[in-house]
Order: sequence, then structure tokens, then C-alpha cells
Amino acid sequence: MKQVLSHTEERMQRRINHLTEEFKGIRAGRANPNVLDKVKVDYYGTPTPVNQVASVSVPEARIITIQPWDASILNDIMKAIQTSDIGINPQNDGKMLRLTFPPLTEDRRKEIVKDVAKLGENTKVQIRNVRRDSLDDLKKMKKNGDLTEDDLKNGEKKVQDLTDKFIKKTDAMTAEKQKEIMEL
Repeated sequence: MKQVLSHTEERMQRRINHLTEEFKGIRAGRANPNVLDKVKVDYYGTPTPVNQVASVSVPEARIITIQPWDASILNDIMKAIQTSDIGINPQNDGKMLRLTFPPLTEDRRKEIVKDVAKLGENTKVQIRNVRRDSLDDLKKMKKNGDLTEDDLKNGEKKVQDLTDKFIKKTDAMTAEKQKEIMEL
């Protein structure tokens, strides 16, 4: 039973970690270098993340600067950003790129808040699916004679407690991200 519970908690934590990564990529109107995490540059034939070929910094609230260590790939970085789904056109001054983030409109913020809510809801569904799988595993163990009726009830309660804990965590993360998007 301990193995099922630890596996359950591990799988639920992976869902939370995934949600955290998803939230990092959401643009909230201010410059966040994490929006570049999924952008890959063709560096000597290898797709390489931007932050591994350049210095990425945030000198002002709405500006990200990208200064490549190898000046010859400046245009490659620019093309990679333009073809990505960031939606911002970089300015090239010959030595570095600047990404200027426009302030979000009220309507756009509301759309993003809805998207955040959907991501949170999907994560909660995934957590509940993990709960269902774990309860099925416990019932199989009971059927095979590995668990007593009391152990099964105790295991079900512990799985439900884990589920409640991770659902609460998801709700808190979602509310925090929505608040971050709506302020400015």
C-alpha cells in the first residue's frame, strides 16, 4: 500500500510541476525571460535553447534583451523568435535583440485568465485520474488478498487526502496566476 501511495503522490506532483511550467510560459504583460524557454535556435545543426547561446536579461519591466555570445547567430536567434508563438517581433541593433512587450488590453487579460483557468481545470482532472488509477490498484490488491478491508478503507482515505491536497494546491496556483495577470 505504501508503494501505491508514494506512486500516487509522485504522479500528482508531476501534474503540479507541469502546470508550473505551463504558467511560466504565459505572458502577463511584463517581460519574463521564461517565455523564451521553448524557443530553439539552430546552433551548428543542433536545436539549442536561446538561454544557452546568449545572455538573456530584463533591464526594464517590459523589455527583454538577448545578447548572443557568438555574434554570428544573432540573425538565427531573431528568426527563431519570429517563427515561435511568442507574438513579439525583436528589434536588432547589430549586437543584441530587444523584445518589447506591449501592455495587455483588458480583453486580452480576461482571455488569458480564462486560459489559466482551463489549464488549472485540466490539471485537476489529471489529478483525479491519478486518484482513480490508485483506487483501482488498491482494489486489485484487496482482491488478490494483499490488503484487508480495513487497509483498503485506510488506503482510500489517504489517496483522497492526497487528492484534496493537490487540488487545493492547483486552485491556489491558478488563483495566484490569475491575480498576477489582472494586476497592472
